[in-house]
Amino acid sequence: MRRVLTAAAIGLLAGTAVSAAGSERLPQAADAPHPDIGDFFEALAPDDDRAAEALDRIAVRWRDGYSGMIWDLVTLIARPSRLDAPSASEPLAARVWRRLVGFLEERTGERFGGDLMRAQRWIWEQPYDPHPRYAFLKGTWYAEIDPAFQRFFPDGVTSTIRLDEIVWGGVRVNGIPPLEYPRHVAAAEAAYLDDDHVVFGIAAGGEARAYPKRILAWHEMALDRIGGLELTIVYCTLCGTVIPYESVVGGRHVRFGTSGLLYRSNKLMFDHGSGSLWNTITGEPAVGPLVGSGLRLTHRAVVTTTWGEWRRMHPGTTVLSIATGHRRDYSEGAAYREYFSTDRLMFQVPQRDDRLRNKDEVLVLMLETAAGGRRPVAIAADYLARHRLYETVQAGHRLVVVTSREGANRVYAAGGVRFARAAGDTRVVDTTGGGWTVTAEALVAEADPERRLPRVAAQRAFWFGWYAQYPQTVLIR
Repeated sequence: MRRVLTAAAIGLLAGTAVSAAGSERLPQAADAPHPDIGDFFEALAPDDDRAAEALDRIAVRWRDGYSGMIWDLVTLIARPSRLDAPSASEPLAARVWRRLVGFLEERTGERFGGDLMRAQRWIWEQPYDPHPRYAFLKGTWYAEIDPAFQRFFPDGVTSTIRLDEIVWGGVRVNGIPPLEYPRHVAAAEAAYLDDDHVVFGIAAGGEARAYPKRILAWHEMALDRIGGLELTIVYCTLCGTVIPYESVVGGRHVRFGTSGLLYRSNKLMFDHGSGSLWNTITGEPAVGPLVGSGLRLTHRAVVTTTWGEWRRMHPGTTVLSIATGHRRDYSEGAAYREYFSTDRLMFQVPQRDDRLRNKDEVLVLMLETAAGGRRPVAIAADYLARHRLYETVQAGHRLVVVTSREGANRVYAAGGVRFARAAGDTRVVDTTGGGWTVTAEALVAEADPERRLPRVAAQRAFWFGWYAQYPQTVLIR
């Protein structure tokens, strides 16, 4: 994680964040259950005595639930160049960093040795018991990176997730620019694509469109219209997940952007109307005014495949133009090359599961149960590559997964139909000998084209990213 606040920025805070907190101070009774939020900002003061007094006031009412606030402050400060050699001439940022880490170790009884990732793991293992004005601190502090962050964390904001699990991803709000109704071209005009290049294919309303990974990885979101359907297509490169959502929810067309923030290594998007943060895997608001509204985005089907295979199945497809209006290296594999080439994570998650490697790909689904709940399911991609026609019953749903020779997975609601074998990439045969055509929206019976088994929304993900959100998931491997 980049640490951006240097001595100059901390000095600036003495006149901005500290005074902002001061203007919000309430009368503090001697028996108040929480320290004044201004004391956390005073702890950043260039004057050591003033900071020490603030830390003493925090210590009197200390709760381990405040640890995430200290961690938030520390991680945006440039750390000392050497942890073992403090000196009187050390820069202010290094002094403040040591001051806060030392205080955290003193109050928790833990010795993190300067390892902030270890401190973060410890924090997440504790019960969530935050300061009631944690959001104010987080918004004010993150505003030193980008003032737009402050909108996401108004004082007393409602949240369904732990605020100490929301971390800065290293960019400003919309610093990874979404593509808004990007130009697209016919397949024949996409000379920049080779047949083996990875694309994410979406079909709706009789229209098909391909979103090359090499383009979408640089933007992580596309607002588009396919077959008359308004879509928000979200790509979290860190957790390997592309999800197309219908942009109309609750009767309103919602316009989304990229917040620059992460939750469990998964990007949080925001809606421009309310400033609420949305969990991009669940499609629900997680922080802000829309929490509790009951809104949930409708998930549409997507397939990860090659350009050659997609074009053969959809000869009339369109595809994103490489002329996006942005200057990026759109060559195949350029974006996140190092991250995709290893199993290492860029950001921590609270829980991992070693049944698969972190970045092993899984096909994931969220199924509604008869009781009104939701059951997460993950199927290992390499398992599906070996079982190109796979049937399963999950949460009362009989499903069939059809996998092409190039690894494209499509899930259908099988109902009472049982299948015997795959007959190429675009045809399967049921146990009665009847043939079915594989299409983007349904399996279509050859004997009666009106008989259709609908497509079920599913997408690929890295195992660690899906498990971090849904540790109760059913894994098939």
